[in-house]
This record gives sequence, C-alpha cells and structure tokens, in this order.
Amino acid sequence: MKTYHKIQTVFKRDPETKFKTLLSEYSIPEFEYLKNNEWVFTEKVDGTNIRIIFDGNISFGGKTDRAQIPSELVNNLNEKFLPKIEIFESFGSTEICLYGEGYGPKIQNGGKYRDDQDFVLFDVKIGEWWLQRIDIEDIGKQFEIDVVPIIGCGTLKDMVDQVEKGFYSTWGNFIGEGIVARPSTELKTRSGDRIITKLKHKDFLK
Repeated sequence: MKTYHKIQTVFKRDPETKFKTLLSEYSIPEFEYLKNNEWVFTEKVDGTNIRIIFDGNISFGGKTDRAQIPSELVNNLNEKFLPKIEIFESFGSTEICLYGEGYGPKIQNGGKYRDDQDFVLFDVKIGEWWLQRIDIEDIGKQFEIDVVPIIGCGTLKDMVDQVEKGFYSTWGNFIGEGIVARPSTELKTRSGDRIITKLKHKDFLK
C-alpha cells in the first residue's frame, strides 16, 4: 500500500531564509482559486505517520516502508487491530489502508498529548477511494480508535489567522501544532493530486 501523499503548505517557502519562513504566495494555484471557499480544519498532531494496511493480512508501516515504529506503539497497534481482522474483511476489498499519527511520549513532542503511545486516525483509503469524514468517523468507532478532531471551518484566510494567533489543542492546555485543511467537498488538481493543505504555528514564530 502506498505511503501517504505529501501535504502542501498553504504558502511557498522563502529560499532566502533556507525555506524556514513563508512567502505571501500560495504554493499551488488551486489554493488561491479556492481560498474563499469553505474548508474543513482538523488539528495537526505532532507525531509520526503510521499506516495500518490490510491486504488479506494486517501489517503496519511508517511514513516510508523503511521507517522504524517504536516498540511500545507496535504493541499498542497489535492489541487494537489484530483481533479485529473481521472488520477489515467486512469492507469487501483487499486493499485497505488506515492513515494516522502515532503520538505520545518519545514521539516528537507527543508527551504533551498523552501518557502512553497511541494511534489517531486521519484518513482512510479503500481500493482507489478516499473516504469522506463521516465514513472515517464510523471506521474509528468500529475499531474504537480516536479520529483527529475537527476544530473549525472557514476560508484559507481564517485558517491562516487561527494558526498564526495560536489555538489551544483539543488534547490539553498547550498551543496546537497547526491545522490540516481540505475543501468541504473532496477535490483534486488537474494532475490528480488531492487538494489538501497544512500550516504550522511555528511557521509564524521568529
């Protein structure tokens, strides 16, 4: 199963600052065209990309096929998913991937989220279809796993303003890492890439 696609930052990065700061130019023309449309904002989690893969059997992958997954997290994933293979089988497809973040102590700054290492779901692909949010939430319920929270809706300017100002995380009394936003209706670019973007609070810190 393919690794998760790259998510473009809203704006281009400035090469003169070694790409550490942002320019005021949208990174792709589709963002500028859709900037005033309604986007759905979910909280970005500071963790490591994890794939739960079903192709007749259940396996786990990181951001790349060579990425190492912490042993505590692997144990957690085994407990959550291996006893529930019948749920995967009920979807009627031999290619299923749950995409999410492994987070918690010793994973990036994950110790601020929780006391143990766990998995939070943010996307699901069955065959060639990316599922809608309502279906992702339903799968989260079936597997009894968390789904990244929706923290608002609005234009891309609303997203930028919220991330630049900073907002308290759903997980606790600390500033959230950022926002991942996608149009309220799933869209793709002319080349077939999903239209989805992100922005981090640290991009505005000097």
